[in-house]
Amino acid sequence: MSGLFVMAGVGSAAVSGAGTPVAGPTGRDLFAEGLLEFLRPAVQQLDSHVHAVRESQVELREQIDNLATELCRINEDQKVALDLDPYVKKLLNARRRVVLVNNILQNAQERLRRLNHSVAKETARRRAMLDAGVYPPGSPSK
Repeated sequence: MSGLFVMAGVGSAAVSGAGTPVAGPTGRDLFAEGLLEFLRPAVQQLDSHVHAVRESQVELREQIDNLATELCRINEDQKVALDLDPYVKKLLNARRRVVLVNNILQNAQERLRRLNHSVAKETARRRAMLDAGVYPPGSPSK
């Protein structure tokens, strides 16, 4: 991993035909942009999978609710007393766990969304600085 940080310090500066320095992307900027572009598809795929899991968990929670309601109705309609309460409790416990996992996934997806937003914002800021010819702090081209 230390090799990645060695590359980060390498910079490049272009010189115009008149001999004046022209802002060019530093090695750190190129590395950061390349890393972001490399990770972006994985982050987007992860986000879509989390979204699909959340949708399926909502559907599962609804099915558990329907089944618990149906079991209660059957239990009330039976002439012979069947003890379905333990099964209803198990279903409600499963529903509680599904809701808990859904909340965890929702929080993780929100953090992922904020991270993706921050990365995009930082990338846009760096591109704007490079386009404007402003050297980023710590750039060896100052």
